[in-house]
Amino acid sequence: MELANSVMAAKQTATLQSAQIKIMKKQNEMQMMLVNMLSEAASSAPLPAGQGTIVDKSV
Repeated sequence: MELANSVMAAKQTATLQSAQIKIMKKQNEMQMMLVNMLSEAASSAPLPAGQGTIVDKSV
């Protein structure tokens, strides 16, 4: 009986760890999608008027 309980506990632990890893991977994937979306939005945004077109070296 003790051995069966130990085996069952080990399987439960393995299942729990597997689920935790899948959750962490999905969270990481969602975070990377957000970072990519923000990066694309920032790079495609137009520059404000009077900024970023010419380097002013007269100063």
